[in-house]
Amino acid sequence: MSAPPAPSTWQVCASCGSEIPETDPHPRCPRCRGLLELYHQPPAQGGNALRATFDARWGVRRGALASGVWRYCEAVLPTAREHILSYPEGNTPLLASAAVARWAGAPELLLKHEGQNPTGSFKDRGMTVGVTQARRVQARAVACASTGNTAAALAAYAALAGLPALVLVPKGQVALGKLAQALAYGARTLLVRGNFDDCLELADQASERLGAYLLNSVNPFRLEGQKTIVLELLQQLGWEPPDWIVVPAGNLGNTAAFGKALKEGRAWGLIDRAPRLAAVQAEGAAPFAQSFREGFAQRRRVEPHTVATAINIGNPASYERAVRAIRDTDGVVTTVSDDEILEAKAIVDGAGIGCEPASAAALAGARRLIREHVIRPRDRVVAVLTGHVLKDPETVTRYHQELEPRPARANRPIEIEARLAEVERVMGG
Repeated sequence: MSAPPAPSTWQVCASCGSEIPETDPHPRCPRCRGLLELYHQPPAQGGNALRATFDARWGVRRGALASGVWRYCEAVLPTAREHILSYPEGNTPLLASAAVARWAGAPELLLKHEGQNPTGSFKDRGMTVGVTQARRVQARAVACASTGNTAAALAAYAALAGLPALVLVPKGQVALGKLAQALAYGARTLLVRGNFDDCLELADQASERLGAYLLNSVNPFRLEGQKTIVLELLQQLGWEPPDWIVVPAGNLGNTAAFGKALKEGRAWGLIDRAPRLAAVQAEGAAPFAQSFREGFAQRRRVEPHTVATAINIGNPASYERAVRAIRDTDGVVTTVSDDEILEAKAIVDGAGIGCEPASAAALAGARRLIREHVIRPRDRVVAVLTGHVLKDPETVTRYHQELEPRPARANRPIEIEARLAEVERVMGG
């Protein structure tokens, strides 16, 4: 009797090296609780043929291949086709703005706007794969800890799948737009008296005790979906890589996913060189940046505090995977202040594009790295905007109406009497 065929996809523990089947339901290694990673057999066709396959699917209007995630199914989860659950997601624009590029000092700057996903953030890309996998392993429920965007995405995709959803969020630290989504989509929402790291530890324990499938970025299937941000922007650039990809960094899932996408892209012949990654943290929540400055000699943890709630994380779960991504791409990690984040956000918003505060960290970080001569002014740079402007309406309102001293870019509303002369006065001014 011949041996069974080797699996096309399997999981490997990054800590102990154990290999487990792709349909094992544990979100962490069942032997040592280390982080798992998905490995795929390289597609049989070469890079040119694989690019042609992806390009032929561009513009598909119905079914799974209409998704900007599942268009790349050979690189994401090739065995999941009959189980795929999709809105669809992805297909987000790559935007150019002369005003934004001028402010950053990078004429070749482009913005990959992940805020135009179905629930308004990049999390939908990971969640379509994560909830698809939850269905494959016949999970009874799904769960996550969140600073907001993961909760919104998990709640929406769980509703689409007909699965109960449990989300744990830090009380008073979640933007209203994100909390409203989790509630509207029907997730059982717990407001935890603690920070995100407390929520993640609790969600991890609850998933083991209650049997809910954990869908934070510790789950390797989430990262497979988030890889497609890179695959899609490469395809939008005709498979000619930029010099830099700049990304906000909180729990480090995207940093890890981007590194994996670029490593596989080169190994499979999709690209012949990899861009450098720049991960940007808020100064008040910068454990990864601290470790980077020390050559990653030790893992740092902090008590986080930043206006950018989506990256307000002091103990990032994907630390080891992100370290590898930065090293593999000769990347850098930098920090920006909350004032820099809010100014960058005002620039993006004022260009008619809009983004949430954490997204603006990418643009602020690109500007800082250009001023520090790490990024050259003529380098081709793609900054990833991770969330929609309406994710955090309170910050928008506070910046434009309430902050004192008044920020230079604040757009104060003006109260007038109901007379045309008043309109003329304001417009004349």
